[in-house]
Amino acid sequence: MKKIPETDAIFTHVTNANAAADKDEGILRVSIDSKAKVKLGNLSRGGKDRRQSAPKADDHDTEWQGKVVPFGILNMQTDELAVYLGQSAETPDFIVDCLEHWWTDNQTDYPEIHTLAINLDSGGATRSDRTQFIKRMVSFSRDSGLTLELIYYPPYHSKYNPIERCWAALEQFWNGAILDSIDTVFQWASNMAWKGFNPIVHHIRKSYEKGITVDKATLATYRVDWHPSSTLPKWAVTIGERVLI
Repeated sequence: MKKIPETDAIFTHVTNANAAADKDEGILRVSIDSKAKVKLGNLSRGGKDRRQSAPKADDHDTEWQGKVVPFGILNMQTDELAVYLGQSAETPDFIVDCLEHWWTDNQTDYPEIHTLAINLDSGGATRSDRTQFIKRMVSFSRDSGLTLELIYYPPYHSKYNPIERCWAALEQFWNGAILDSIDTVFQWASNMAWKGFNPIVHHIRKSYEKGITVDKATLATYRVDWHPSSTLPKWAVTIGERVLI
């Protein structure tokens, strides 16, 4: 497996930060990530459909009618899984909209929480140098009153992010199914089980624009609440009240 010079140090930080978060009653830890996009259509997904009257897939997968972007939030305290099914681009706005939606749904269960510790990958829409991601996450912190601790896994090691086990379970569950509509994807995702729970599934209908960036002057007003680690600035960030990391 590929490594970068900081890989071992990043894993050490992940281990220590996760353990510290789990011991602190004022911190709730979640794991987030998106799953590979799902093409919609009468397409073969391999495997075998378990239903008695399983439909037959097309012999090719060149004709598909749309795609779904699954994004998940796994509550590491309760093992409850929330899945958001987008039908647009996977962007920082999509990611943070899902996080804000999830917190709105769950905040009354956690009146004592002052910090949300987030396990995530270091690529794509959640990369720590994405200006729109910085802006939206700082805004989320300010609006919610939460300190956000971003605990990144090393590049090429996303499989260790806990949410990935949920995606593996979902892929096994719907293996062989023909996912020809958003409703079908919604139904299959809702019926899978993770640690004895069915996920709470949401359909996100909003369309997201790609490539949004924030100019330097505006970004500076958000960076005052963006605190990268002095030793691992790309992979350990605290947003909001300054915490030594």
